Amino acid sequence: RCCRGSASNKTDFNSTRMTVDSTVTSRFAHTVMTSKALNKANSSQEIFFEVELPKTAFITNFSMVIEGQVYVGEVKEKEKAKKQYEKAVSSGQTAGLVKASGRTMEKFSVSVNIAAKSNVTFILTYEELLQRKFGKYEIQTRVKPKLPVQDFHIVTNIYEPQGIAFVDAHANFLSNELLPLVEKTVTDKKAHISFSPTIEQQRKCPGCDATQIDGDFIIKYDVNRAETLGDIQIVNGYFVHFFAPPDLPRVPKNVVFVIDRSGSMSGRKMEQTREALLSILKELHEEDYFALIQFDSEIDSWKESLTKATKENVDEAMVFVNRISARGVTNINDAVLRGVNMLLTDRQQKRLHERSVDMIILLTDGMPNSGERARGLHSNVRSAIGGKMSLFCLGFGDYVDYSFLDVMSKENKGLARRIYEASDATLQLQGFYEEVSSPLLSEVDLRYPDNAVDFLTTNHFAQLFNGSEIVVAGRLKDEQLDNFMVEVFGQGVRGRKDIFRDNPQDWNVMYPDDEYIFGDFTERLWAYLTIQQLLEKSKSGAPDEKANATAKALDMSLLYSFVTPLTSMVVTKPETEDGTDSPLIADKSPVLVWCLSKQFILFISVIGLSPAVDGDPHFIIELPEKNDSLCFNINNRPGTIFNLVRDPKSGILVNGQVIGEKKISPNGEVKTYFWRFGIVHKTLGVRLEVSTKDISVFQDGKWVKLLWSDTASVKGPNVDLLVTKDRSLTVTLKDSVKFVILLHKVWEKHPYHRDYLGFYTLDRHLLSNSVHGLLGQFYHGIEYEVTNLRPGAVPEKPDATMYVKGHELNVTRGWQRDFRRDVKNGENVPCWFIHYNGTGLIDGDATDYIVSGLFKTV
Repeated sequence: RCCRGSASNKTDFNSTRMTVDSTVTSRFAHTVMTSKALNKANSSQEIFFEVELPKTAFITNFSMVIEGQVYVGEVKEKEKAKKQYEKAVSSGQTAGLVKASGRTMEKFSVSVNIAAKSNVTFILTYEELLQRKFGKYEIQTRVKPKLPVQDFHIVTNIYEPQGIAFVDAHANFLSNELLPLVEKTVTDKKAHISFSPTIEQQRKCPGCDATQIDGDFIIKYDVNRAETLGDIQIVNGYFVHFFAPPDLPRVPKNVVFVIDRSGSMSGRKMEQTREALLSILKELHEEDYFALIQFDSEIDSWKESLTKATKENVDEAMVFVNRISARGVTNINDAVLRGVNMLLTDRQQKRLHERSVDMIILLTDGMPNSGERARGLHSNVRSAIGGKMSLFCLGFGDYVDYSFLDVMSKENKGLARRIYEASDATLQLQGFYEEVSSPLLSEVDLRYPDNAVDFLTTNHFAQLFNGSEIVVAGRLKDEQLDNFMVEVFGQGVRGRKDIFRDNPQDWNVMYPDDEYIFGDFTERLWAYLTIQQLLEKSKSGAPDEKANATAKALDMSLLYSFVTPLTSMVVTKPETEDGTDSPLIADKSPVLVWCLSKQFILFISVIGLSPAVDGDPHFIIELPEKNDSLCFNINNRPGTIFNLVRDPKSGILVNGQVIGEKKISPNGEVKTYFWRFGIVHKTLGVRLEVSTKDISVFQDGKWVKLLWSDTASVKGPNVDLLVTKDRSLTVTLKDSVKFVILLHKVWEKHPYHRDYLGFYTLDRHLLSNSVHGLLGQFYHGIEYEVTNLRPGAVPEKPDATMYVKGHELNVTRGWQRDFRRDVKNGENVPCWFIHYNGTGLIDGDATDYIVSGLFKTV
């Protein structure tokens, strides 16, 4: 957590206070982060506030104290907040950001201009329900103060009515000198943890400005579990029921591992997958049954039915795993259906334990591009599974369509996880398997008297795993609880039955001193859980069900002041020097915008780009692993042909030719646009020429011409074309990449402008690592770092320093237009602009990409 001065003058401020104060009551955590900074300079300067918070948390308040005046946030519907943002931006105000920050955190950042010798205090509050995993709860606090801080404290107070079983606190920055500063006091139901180093203890070396406080401060704990029914608590008419009974026997499982071996899994990803599978196989219990299916466009099974996990069978399976190698393209549909049919057949033939659970674990790094497409695959899998088993989906790498996997798993009683492409991917895979490998109950129902409760959160769960916990909350209709019978039903090793049934006697928990609780926490816990579940429902199901869930989630987000994907928080500083209000808008969407200005405003808009070229010609490179975009222009004389994509391994080539405007405009600018593309797939024998006039495709030994003035669909053995009248052309190459070309039509009698084309790439991860070209070189990502944010030539477009490919570049935060959703007007997309024809970002010089013909490589 930090306050810091502008990058150009870092020493002209004092970070005088930084505190993180967390209160946890019955797993519900309420955290307040406070930072105070003093501008020591003789002139005004910008002060930045940056914190990282858990992705599962909802911001509930953001306030600023400037010169004794407090500015408090108000949660509003996102669209209404967006209008305030757009109005403010048009008047020259600027933005901060909320964006993804690693696997479990997201970053909140904002800046404000502070007068000389003045100070600012930032206060951010967020709440989250801690989830139990591997038998413990975790409170993660990320601290990155940049410089030593005069008043630095991390304080956490925990109250658990069930009693606290253990508490551990650690941090990756704790040296032998700092370790004794972690104070921990634990009694029966309370825990107090604090960490308060002095400014000298924070320094890396005596007298220096560097700090050794940099990393995650993590507290882990669990509660006592003497009651089989779980723990039920009531405060002010709302109840919460925590269910994780101790000592339940594990249920045998039947698991089918479905492993993607397509070409994009080659190299380190496949190596890590094999390593993880070898470790996972060793963890199987002998009463478990398992199967292995590997797939690309073809499907190979280790055996035709599931096999008992004896030592001999596991050893044999490990030999099979060691032989898995990457090749081909992805056919998720047939591979998953093979696993489903294998489980159903073995069930019908009574080869499996009657009281065992069935699951499929799918590991893939891509989208379906052979066999059924995404929508058909969802329907096929849902129909085949029919609620009889669970599907768990692991999305490997940066380019996987995680939302597709997430919906498919939730439709089939499972869950999805993203596996990050990093050195610890093997451990991530093993960790996920450990999370789901020990089922205790399936088809769990928690029932409460209909005449006593309403507004229940989800009370049916597909499974309960060892080390996890089920949480149900609701509202009581009255306080008369004499005949309140709680029943829990589930499928365990003894079959389907009412596992627990009881009439709790003493529900009213006596809470201790106020410092351990915060208001009506059970009601806020209920609201938090309800909103989370409504947001999940809004992603799948019938359109009317999704719309209803979205509307309810929005209403509750506004009622309880949660910043969710449907709302934004607006902080208004009244009556600025120019007499106008200056809103700051904090948004939950984990996507990048930018920050810099004398006024404040913060808002995030969702970016969904693919590498593209459009406009003058504007190259836009989306980098989803960084939640950011890069852009640059290429200026050359009209008629020049550039190579955009070239993949020698697959035989794919895309070139584009630019055209100039009809005449030089009065301001003397010479603009060029792409008006013609040539697309070749040598292996498939496909050749396309797309211009602003028409579309020609060569297949089956002849040329076929299509017109933009028609809506048409052409399906061939190797290429599919879809023309939307006067709008777009979608080119789908068999088992390979997909391109979208947009037609921008201009008034025919315009004195300067001409019709032109835009080019967008989809499924780029399907191309080989040899792909290159002005666009192609970015298809597999690029490493860069941006620092030293500072005012630019234009007030609303700050400059920064970018380190990329061994170069130090001056870049500018600006906007380009993405036209895919709105061909006429486009959408503004924030990106880092690289000057001088992309020099330093692209390999070589822009002229290196000039070719002699539309279908030439040189």
